[in-house]
Amino acid sequence: MRRARAKALKNVEQVAEGVAAETLPEGKLFEIARSIGDRRLEELTVEDTTCGYCAVGCRFDLYSDGEEVLAARPTAEEDAPVNGISTCVKGKFGYDFVNSDDRLTSPLVRDGDDEFREATWDEALARVAEGFGSIREAHGGDALSVIASSKATNEENYLMGKFARQVLGTNSVDNCNRLCHSSTVAGLARTFGYGAASISTEDLELADCILLTGSNTTEAHPVLATRIKQNVRDGADLLVFDPREVQIAEYATQYSRVRPGYDAVWINGIIRHVVENGLYDESFVAERTTGFADVAAAVREFTPERVEAVTGVPPEEIEAAAETIADADACVFGWTLGLTEHSHGTENVLAMANLAAITGNLGKPGAGVSPFRGQNNVQGGGGDMGPLPDNFPGYQDLADDDVRARFEDAWDCDISPEYGYYTTQMFLAADRGDLRGMYVIGENAALSEPGVNHAERVLRDLEFLVVQDLFVTETAEYADVVLPACSFVEKTGTFTNTDRTVQMVNAVMEPKGDSRPDWEILQDLANRMGRDWDYESTAEVMDEVNSLTPIYGGVTHERVREEGGLQWPCPDEDHPGTERLYEDSFDTEDGRATLHGVGYSEPAETPDEEYPFTLTTGRVLYQYHTGTMTHREEGLMEYAPSDFVEVHPETAANHGIDPGDMVTVASRRGEIVVPAQVTDRVGTDTVFVPIHFAESAVNRLTDEEHLDPDAATPEYKVSAVRIGPYEGDSEPIGAGDVGTGTGDD
Repeated sequence: MRRARAKALKNVEQVAEGVAAETLPEGKLFEIARSIGDRRLEELTVEDTTCGYCAVGCRFDLYSDGEEVLAARPTAEEDAPVNGISTCVKGKFGYDFVNSDDRLTSPLVRDGDDEFREATWDEALARVAEGFGSIREAHGGDALSVIASSKATNEENYLMGKFARQVLGTNSVDNCNRLCHSSTVAGLARTFGYGAASISTEDLELADCILLTGSNTTEAHPVLATRIKQNVRDGADLLVFDPREVQIAEYATQYSRVRPGYDAVWINGIIRHVVENGLYDESFVAERTTGFADVAAAVREFTPERVEAVTGVPPEEIEAAAETIADADACVFGWTLGLTEHSHGTENVLAMANLAAITGNLGKPGAGVSPFRGQNNVQGGGGDMGPLPDNFPGYQDLADDDVRARFEDAWDCDISPEYGYYTTQMFLAADRGDLRGMYVIGENAALSEPGVNHAERVLRDLEFLVVQDLFVTETAEYADVVLPACSFVEKTGTFTNTDRTVQMVNAVMEPKGDSRPDWEILQDLANRMGRDWDYESTAEVMDEVNSLTPIYGGVTHERVREEGGLQWPCPDEDHPGTERLYEDSFDTEDGRATLHGVGYSEPAETPDEEYPFTLTTGRVLYQYHTGTMTHREEGLMEYAPSDFVEVHPETAANHGIDPGDMVTVASRRGEIVVPAQVTDRVGTDTVFVPIHFAESAVNRLTDEEHLDPDAATPEYKVSAVRIGPYEGDSEPIGAGDVGTGTGDD
């Protein structure tokens, strides 16, 4: 027992970068250790699983006594291809939400305008079937929509898309990918064929050069940041372009501050220098791309002087970055939402894809494009599985007659060739009265949608709203029926991580109370609405997925368990999976990358005399999304208890703002009051606010109308605002109480 206790303590304290050890009070660490040490290990359930926070895809063992998660420890390094022995603070300690006192354990229904009351599953599902059925009968399936969940498994997301089209009769099904990386998918698909990372995670350690933009990697994806920093210490160059001097910039060979909303401008400036100085890879361009002449013509206008005037990046920094990339044998181009969440995000991604292609940095070790994904299964569940208004699973076009016929035959239903509504379009359509019912699964739209005031009004006025989640979220407060779902520690299935690796998720404990896995809820509801679903397990669902989805053709639960993970495309069961895309050809008609010239664009809303600052938004290390999970972990809340606004010292002095003062931040759509962090991480004309707290709800300030025309992504990263000391009665709080460090997706 003494050896077991010592081993348990060692496992609990083994943490990447040391950050997790600092996150919880020392007593909490020893409390966790003792909770294992005081039991016989054989009395505990231990399951290896995949993390349910970000999409790095860390694997580890979870220890449970059947009632709660007691600890997480790294699994064998060979069984954790992405993280090895590393874990971040949330994956290590963020499990109090599973047993939170306000966890949903029974269905809730609302009678008229009354408060929620508990109901049986039979009553709740009957209410849902009746509510959706009556709208479908009176107004057609197009009056209904589904918001799927990138927190759920691949198998569950596949069924969410199937449920929308087969059971409800609507193509209006979408997910949080629309609010983050849909412009990545659109831009990369148009250029290379696949809307996903071309690299494997190990390429971050093989690259000679890494260009990061719009990504606070150390805080949003700490385990990836560890790999990058190790490579930089070994001699790789790191270029960081960002409006904020984020923590990863401390390790950079070159950091360049850019004005938010003009990323294609500085990228085109780099391309111009590469082209005009003959630094591009001539053989790669000639043999493996088309459209180079269009790109060369498009970038001519982006002279060093113009780039500096627009973006603030000096000519010498553009030149240095261009020559560093060109001199490298292999370069990885990484980004997150700072590049994509714009009204022209797809153009930004097209420009980045052009830069990667003309320098020959694709299809070889240590080179490629890598959009770091935010939610644990946004790559698989949010994209690959097809809960999308325009695509079936595997990014197969809904409008393609042959593709649609195959799914109509498999699902025994008619499917309209017309695309449905994207997520934000759903709210606009509901405002017009064109959409009357909504099924929201594992998404907190009342906080995550742009223009929260508008979203709240829409949710309140919907004819029928069903929310399926772990808690009564801000969105669920408007629901007619709330269905209790399971967390990832209570279910079995697969997640697909940011480098396309499909990995197992294994239940470590039974569902809490009467909560159920999403797939079981969907199956019961589908059968009540006239269908005959008879899946016995998520393994059976994956078998249906691979029969209809070529890139998952060889993916089965059995193989994933045996091999520890499979990277798509994996077309058949004899295929080993694809470590690195585009080694021989691109997934286009002619096998070549299709380059697109990108011109000048600017944000839909720019600062003016009334609103002179640019607001940009993002995340903090110790919180996650709208806080549904992390707000219920005491240790994490101690480090990041509230939102805040970062203000440059010069700006703060000019506006009479001291550290910790309560500050009003106002846009044309609303205002919030948050404490100030005075820091030179931001420029004098930019302020930053995280996204995690309902109390401040920064998306009250963002714009729901100006969307990327290709991907319908909102412009979260640029809003014109004004700031000033709060004139109310609240006492300022100390700067040490407002959290430290922030990060984008």
